[in-house]
Amino acid sequence: MTKISTQSYKGVRDFYPADKQIQNYLFAAWQSVAERYGYEEYDASILEPLELFRLKNQTNQEIVDDQMYSFSDRGERQVALRPEMTPTVSRMVAARRQELVYPLRWWSKPNLFRYERPQKGRLREHWQLNVDIFGVENVAAEQELILVVRDILRTLGANDSMFRFRLNNRKLMDSALKGFLGFEDNQLPKISRLIDAKAKLTEEDFLSGIRDCLDDQQLSQGLDRRLWDLLSIQELAGLPEELKQSDGYQELAELLDLLELAGVTNALFDVCIMRGFDYYTGNVFEAFDNNPDNPRSMFGGGRYDGLVGAFGVEPLPTVGFGMGDVTLREFLSGNNLLPAFQPVTQVYVALVGDTYRHALPIAQKLREQAVNVAIDFSGRKLAKQLEAASKKGINWVLFIGDAELESGQLKLKNMQTGEEICNDVDHLIDSIKNR
Repeated sequence: MTKISTQSYKGVRDFYPADKQIQNYLFAAWQSVAERYGYEEYDASILEPLELFRLKNQTNQEIVDDQMYSFSDRGERQVALRPEMTPTVSRMVAARRQELVYPLRWWSKPNLFRYERPQKGRLREHWQLNVDIFGVENVAAEQELILVVRDILRTLGANDSMFRFRLNNRKLMDSALKGFLGFEDNQLPKISRLIDAKAKLTEEDFLSGIRDCLDDQQLSQGLDRRLWDLLSIQELAGLPEELKQSDGYQELAELLDLLELAGVTNALFDVCIMRGFDYYTGNVFEAFDNNPDNPRSMFGGGRYDGLVGAFGVEPLPTVGFGMGDVTLREFLSGNNLLPAFQPVTQVYVALVGDTYRHALPIAQKLREQAVNVAIDFSGRKLAKQLEAASKKGINWVLFIGDAELESGQLKLKNMQTGEEICNDVDHLIDSIKNR
């Protein structure tokens, strides 16, 4: 008989109870802050028609070509495990475009799948917070979503010195790359990807990649060096005067002003923030970990005004972001922000002798008072029961034996401090709840 491995599929995770506690902790923070800003939760199936992700400008082409989990079902339909949520939520909004009330504020925590090389902060399966606002044309929408991100990180214990926002604008970059520098439309996808990856490349590797995109005339004009010089500008005000007249520049300047007004002091312009998805149309942003051991983008988003319109309905101005649980956990771990979790069980009932039938009504009475109780009815010796409670980190053990039942005085012991309380069950309930 072939032995089946106990290992999970490569790039996915098993969630043991301790792992699940951390995930639920993250999810609770996501939900509480999203709802604080008036966002409503939605969801959809992880299965989508493959064509949804093949529509023009619907997603990152690299994801479609190289990272999609796709297959034919038994009805010969082409199906995909969703690699992101934005096309799905756009489809859902388009389906009820006329019925929904705007501004529409929605959030979700989808399970997503991408076939890529597993590495630190990046797996083949993850959960992601998606927050989107539909129906707002002005940059107050971008400001609000950045405030949502900030408040989530603060809720999880971070202070503003631990992370920073980097902002850019796709209209501004279109003006820079096409109008100012003179690149052709067909050159922009590869050039944009190189710009997005510039921080990870040496100067020579970056310029070599750019030169591969250029024709002889562009090379003679020194477009590679001119692009490098443009990408070296660190202040929005330092851009050429010609670009300051663009709509993208004005949108980004206004967003930075609004963020300053809201007390966001860790937001800055970064000309290399492009976002890899083709559907972005305006302001884009990412949040970066300031920890030198994890100097990476944690999550990001931006404006994508045309995606709903791709389904044949009137377009809607839209802004959204995605925050993955894997990179978020790396951020919290690296900054020592993961809390010590308490066990779910509050009281562990240790049976002394054959007393289960008498112990059950007592445990039920505790449970009716919202106390989490686990009974050890394994039949093991008392020492083994206490060892189990200790290993699980359970603070309180309630002893129920013949002597306790006869006297009506039950003993409750704190396994951490050694404190003991002897009383009837009603008074013990009060003692437990007070602690």
